[in-house]
Amino acid sequence: MDGDAEAGADFCCADGGRLRYAAAGRGEPVLLVHGFGLDRRLWEPQSPALGVRHRVIRPDLRGYGESSLPTGPYSHADDLLALLAAQGAAPAHVVGLSMGGAVALGLALARPEAVRSLTLVDSILEGYRMSDEWGARWRAVVAAARDAGVAEAKRLWSAHELFAALHARPGLGAPLEAMLARYSGWHWTHKDPVTASARPAIERLAEVRVPTLVVVGERDLPDFHGVARRLAADIPGATLAVLPGASHLPNLEVPAEFNALVLAHFAAGAARR
Repeated sequence: MDGDAEAGADFCCADGGRLRYAAAGRGEPVLLVHGFGLDRRLWEPQSPALGVRHRVIRPDLRGYGESSLPTGPYSHADDLLALLAAQGAAPAHVVGLSMGGAVALGLALARPEAVRSLTLVDSILEGYRMSDEWGARWRAVVAAARDAGVAEAKRLWSAHELFAALHARPGLGAPLEAMLARYSGWHWTHKDPVTASARPAIERLAEVRVPTLVVVGERDLPDFHGVARRLAADIPGATLAVLPGASHLPNLEVPAEFNALVLAHFAAGAARR
């Protein structure tokens, strides 16, 4: 079923959770997984270009956008696998950005047969030790949410160095601000009951068996360059691409270059099958 880019459609999970998603286009399926505090609208610069030859599915993860908040134990991978099954869309090309990269990687580790190819964009990595500076800034945002309110936490998060290059480009800060305005801030004020994996993904990278592209913006923070290098080194056959001039949200900052890179990866994966 096609979902309107704004209104979307609802998918009910087995435990009663609800995912809001948009789906459009025809061809091999593509699943696009957004980052923390964001939602499916992150991928609006990608949907038309990818939708020419692909079925593009863009969900709001549970707890984000217009999807329901967590009420008990759940798994992002289980949610997305159920959505793909309901859409008849497995196996899919899976693309994840930042937190969404960790979700995409977890999905590929849990059910490799459901993944045609994997694209990890400025990804985080479960088990990777981020810098003390990163940790301190994250704790400051969480403390602000609890002590001063979610609006102040959103202000601090938007002002994070992660997004400085985006804000410096005329007009590009607006989509980020719109997504953050829709974000509930729930994860800053609650303990997320998302199910933890038995072993962190960093210990399982050699198990990835699908064609993998690792993308990082040239101007992203050193932490994310470190993650990208680790992913590319430890995932068998992975390719590392650094996007010139981009930072943490290259799909918004350099969409034409990003789209071309991802489409070439999809095609290369198809050629290898």
